[in-house]
Amino acid sequence: MATKEEAAGENLERMNENLARVEELSQRLISVLSERNPANPTLGGPSQDLFAKAATSYWSEMLENPGRIYERQLEYWGKSVRHFMEAQQQMFQGHGAETAPADEDDPLKGDKRFSNPLWQTHPFFHYIKHQYALNARAIEEAVREIDDLDAVEKRRLEYFSRQIIDMMSPTNFLGTNPDALEKAVATEGESLVRGLENLVADLEANNGEMLVRLADDKAFELGGNIATSPGEVVYRNRMMEVIQYAPATEQVHATPIVIFPPWINKFYILDLKAQNSLIKWVTEQGYTLFVVSWVNPDTSYADVGMEDYIEEGFLTAIREVKAICGVRQVNAVGYCIAGTTLHLVLALMARRGDKSVKSATFFTALTDFSEQGEFTPFLQDDFVDGIEAEVAEQGVLRSFIMSRTMSFLRSNDLVYQPAVRSYMMGEAPPAFDLLYWNGDGSNLPGRMTVEYLRLLCQKNAFIEGGVEFCGERLHISDVTIPLMSVTCETDHIAPWRDCYRGFRQTGAKDRTFIVSQSGHIAGIVNPPSKKKYGHYTNADLSGDAAAWMEGAKFHEGSWWPRWEAWLRKRSGKKVDAREPGDSQHPPLAPAPGTYVRKKASV
Repeated sequence: MATKEEAAGENLERMNENLARVEELSQRLISVLSERNPANPTLGGPSQDLFAKAATSYWSEMLENPGRIYERQLEYWGKSVRHFMEAQQQMFQGHGAETAPADEDDPLKGDKRFSNPLWQTHPFFHYIKHQYALNARAIEEAVREIDDLDAVEKRRLEYFSRQIIDMMSPTNFLGTNPDALEKAVATEGESLVRGLENLVADLEANNGEMLVRLADDKAFELGGNIATSPGEVVYRNRMMEVIQYAPATEQVHATPIVIFPPWINKFYILDLKAQNSLIKWVTEQGYTLFVVSWVNPDTSYADVGMEDYIEEGFLTAIREVKAICGVRQVNAVGYCIAGTTLHLVLALMARRGDKSVKSATFFTALTDFSEQGEFTPFLQDDFVDGIEAEVAEQGVLRSFIMSRTMSFLRSNDLVYQPAVRSYMMGEAPPAFDLLYWNGDGSNLPGRMTVEYLRLLCQKNAFIEGGVEFCGERLHISDVTIPLMSVTCETDHIAPWRDCYRGFRQTGAKDRTFIVSQSGHIAGIVNPPSKKKYGHYTNADLSGDAAAWMEGAKFHEGSWWPRWEAWLRKRSGKKVDAREPGDSQHPPLAPAPGTYVRKKASV
């Protein structure tokens, strides 16, 4: 057993080691921050006009109806003072579960941020938690009572006030986070040093930008333990690689499938692992499958626009797939922004009399942007002006800006709690393939970004009167081939109701609409073997979204088999399985290819 002197010596040695690590980490921190190339400052928050309008509205209300304002203030002050007195009384009595005030009306009950028992039993933490809840409620009520802002401004104010509330949670600060304090004590400060190491490593990995790692990036290898379906790159240009996957059956349907994934993210969300790979499953159903892997653009792509994605991406891929398979038509699939663009492509092909696409399937694809949903705060002129200035300077919309925007739509789950675990608790991020993919983002070309935001999102031109691309005015009503749209019930990126509204405006007579349970990713990557999420169908598309859902039938299990049955009727007879490539398209690289491996610049 160690003596007191020996124990003290060991503690001193550990302290000196930690101090040395902190000094080294501090130098690295200063170095990486000095090299930071920050985003345009206008992207850090809304225009001050929004807050000025809110303040003006609040003071106008105070002048017109001072009684209501004073009533609210007095109620808040009264609750705060009463809460403080209860906390003092609890401190004098000694803390413990038996002395804690009852929490039947606790507005934070069930919030996993406050799961530590000390939030209930310890007077200090109990006071902090309830005062935070009281402050949050006061802010929400103040915003709710502002009634002379238009709907868009009100929605933006609600969003940004929610961001302030989430940011100011006591769990986000070391001194008021009992989990982090307990761990710091238990590890003699080692957890805080590890947290600083994690922080510095994340900053170094992102050129000084604060992007918390959500997954252990050393746990995955493309082509090793994710994106492992066998295939070959059979075509490559500056925009994309086209991958043809190896057949899994002796015979395949004559009409091949080509999938266009979004170029905001990498395509391998459809091939994370064998158990949930849509790519693997499609080949096992007897189809020749091609998947586009988009380039991760650098500044040389600044002038690449939507027309380049249409001509050099979609139309070129369809042409090459037809040539490789010796067919006149393909079945096309578009996911998210690629689904939006596939609608444009189909309208263009209709204008040109090109019948190369036999049917089209859309995964979570928006076309009607008249309702902007949760992206409303970011699709107004102040933010889009900021993005336009950013891409004018940088040439691309850097990946971290899009990633940060998406994350703040779910800030507690995707920003603050991961940061607390990594930086305050000193924990390593989990080895989670979906989160690894989520962090492997892509840049967006400057011109394409502005065109998409201005023409499609803000002006809603594809729906309203047509949008000019490739020498034609394209309108959603031009799309007349057989269509299926797969949407997701809790999708906050492409809400199913908004997808439905646009889908109804196509000119197609043969239309199938499906709503899968779950969200933007899990609702699509939903293999039948898991029997996890069901889906809704309704052949009647004559009413609005509410009427469609009211009349919909729920089905247990994945929508994949239903889609395959629909596709089978439009895929021709069986032919001998096709190996990747041909004499004019020799294999260039094994799947998942080379473009997918390029990391985004930040």
